[in-house]
Amino acid sequence: MQWGFRWYGEEDTIPLAYIKQIPGMHGVVGTLLDKLPGDVWQKPEIMALKESVEEKDLKLLGIESVSVHDSIKAGTADRDQYINNYIETIKNLSACGVNMICYSFKPIFGWFKTNLNYENEDGSKALLFDAKVIEDMEPKDMYQLIHSQSKGFRLSGWEEERLEKFKKLEEMYEGQTREDLFDNLTYFLERIIPVAEEYKVKMAIHPDDPPFEIFDYPRITKNLEDIKRILNIVDSPYNGITLCTGSLGGDPENDLVEIIQEVGDKINFVHFRNVEHLGERKFKESAHLSSEGSLDMHAIMKALIEVGYDGPVRPDHGRMVWGEEAIPGYGLYDRAMGLTYMQGLYEAISKDLARK
Repeated sequence: MQWGFRWYGEEDTIPLAYIKQIPGMHGVVGTLLDKLPGDVWQKPEIMALKESVEEKDLKLLGIESVSVHDSIKAGTADRDQYINNYIETIKNLSACGVNMICYSFKPIFGWFKTNLNYENEDGSKALLFDAKVIEDMEPKDMYQLIHSQSKGFRLSGWEEERLEKFKKLEEMYEGQTREDLFDNLTYFLERIIPVAEEYKVKMAIHPDDPPFEIFDYPRITKNLEDIKRILNIVDSPYNGITLCTGSLGGDPENDLVEIIQEVGDKINFVHFRNVEHLGERKFKESAHLSSEGSLDMHAIMKALIEVGYDGPVRPDHGRMVWGEEAIPGYGLYDRAMGLTYMQGLYEAISKDLARK
């Protein structure tokens, strides 16, 4: 496996020099924060990102995310323009030696939690989702809820420039059904996957986070059934998924081991993290160890090894510990502990399987 870390560029509170000090680190999954959905990623700026990573003797393992424009997801008349932009970005990334893109296909909200600073009993802080918090809220109120907890950090997917046009976004998605959204994803993938194949860029769609409908907006990447349907749109190793154990694991009905066994050959990226179920549609993002949450992380790692997964994998959404101030979910210390735990699982399981 290729051990990685998410890095938000020069604005990140975690310098590359610190990431390099984590034992066994191969590289980072990066982004260009100034890019909005629909923008073309130009070669010079991609190369600048890549070179800044390589200067620290790390690799740019992929990009998350090249965001999909809402016109594509809503299926509006101008979607072809933005699909063409996306295709140009795929070509430019390939030309710069970047061969994996994590993306999502969710109406308006790419991800959200209701508490970005939930205090655990030990004083550490975690991200938490509680469906009851939003029962009497309007979708437009989510932006203020998230930004009131952001501590001034720019949050991917919650850019002010995009969400200040919220009324227009609501109008775009008005009346959209799950089938409409799936049809629009089909249109998108049938256009881009042949290009991704030609230019050797693996696409990795990210699951819904949380993995159920929010504010009556359709969600189509929330379980094994959804994932298999998406993979069948274009049968190609370049049409794959990001296995995010924390996103899919937010629904206790999702069996992560079964998902890996069923679609292991189409996993192009892994987010490895644990969650603790606290009630109906309520969960928090715990420390990575199996003992700290509701998921069996040993069984998940074992399944990944058994299906032969050897791509990028990174810890995800760590707690804030030891007084650290960073982008919510993206501090250094807990993610570093998570990564070394992942490496320990990998070594122990691999050696055990080799002896059998």
